[in-house]
Amino acid sequence: MSVIPTIARIYANVLAGKPKEYFDYDEYKPQCENSENYCVTQKLGRGKYSEVFEAIHVSSKQKVVLKILKPVTALVFEYINNMDFKQIYLELSEYETRYYLHELLKALDYCHSKGIMHRDVKPHNIIVNDIHKRLRLIDWGLAEFYHPGEEYNVRVASRYFKGPELLVDYVYYDYSLDIWSVGCMFASMIFRREPFFHGSDNVDQLIRIVKVLGTTDFYNYLTKYNIELDLKLQDAIHITTRKTWDRFVTTENGYLVNDDAFNLLESFLRYDHMARITAKEALRHKYFLPITSHVATYQYPIASTTSKEDSQIGELVEIDVNNL
Repeated sequence: MSVIPTIARIYANVLAGKPKEYFDYDEYKPQCENSENYCVTQKLGRGKYSEVFEAIHVSSKQKVVLKILKPVTALVFEYINNMDFKQIYLELSEYETRYYLHELLKALDYCHSKGIMHRDVKPHNIIVNDIHKRLRLIDWGLAEFYHPGEEYNVRVASRYFKGPELLVDYVYYDYSLDIWSVGCMFASMIFRREPFFHGSDNVDQLIRIVKVLGTTDFYNYLTKYNIELDLKLQDAIHITTRKTWDRFVTTENGYLVNDDAFNLLESFLRYDHMARITAKEALRHKYFLPITSHVATYQYPIASTTSKEDSQIGELVEIDVNNL
C-alpha cells in the first residue's frame, strides 16, 4: 500500500488563484540595475553558492547588503544593523524569549500565507536588531512554493532542525515542517540546550527525537500515513517511553519554563505534521499574552515596520557585478 498524501491544514490553496509567473521562479527576471549605483564597503561572509558584502547605495546613501551568486549575479537586500541570533538566543530573558519567538512566528505566518515554505528555519538564519527589537528571517535558498499533493525533496533543512517527515522520507510535507524547526529552537531557548536534538547524522537525529517523544506515537505516525521505515532505521530504533518536558528543567533554566511554555512546545514538536499547531494558531497561544497585551495587532506587510535608520525596502534587483 502506498504512502498516504496529506494536504496542509492552512493556506493550502493560496496559489490556486495566482498566475503562473507568481511561483514559476525559473522564469523570473529580476529588475536590473547598474552596479555603479553601489559602493562595496566590506565583505560580510560567504557560502557555498554566494558571497555577501555590505555596500552603500550611492544616490540615497542607504546601507544595503549585496549577495553575489556565483559566478556573476548580485541581489540587493535590506540592510539591518544586526547581531547573529545564534549568538544570543540562549541568553535571552524570559520576556525576550517570548517576544522574538512571536516575531519569528509572524514572519512564518506571513510567508506561509503567500504559499511559501522556508524549509531551513534555524538560529543561524535569523538576524535581529536588538536596539529596535526587529527580527528578520533570512536565507531563502531552500524555500519552495507549496502546491497541495506535490512531492517535495526531503534533503532540506539543517540536521538538528529536520522534521521527522524528512527523516522517514515522507515527501508530502507542507508548512508544518517549519513549525517543527521552530519547536527545536524553542526547546533550546527555554532549556538552554543547544541543539536540543543533537544527532551525529540523519539516522542518529531520528533516534534522538524518538528517545524524547517515544516510540508509541512514532509508530502510530508511520501507520497512519503508511510510511515504510528504512531497514537501517528499523534496526536502530528501540522501544522507548515518552519523556515529560519537566525532565529537562534545571535550576539554571527553571525561570524560563511554565505550563504555557510546555503546552506550546508540545504543539510544535509532534510527529504527526497534520497535528502540529500552525503559525497563525501559535500567535494566539496564551504563552504570548505578556507580549500581545502590550502590542497592537500587527498588519501585513511586515516590511512596513522597518525604520529609516535600518533601510528602506525596495524591489529585489539584479545588478551586473563585473565592475564592482
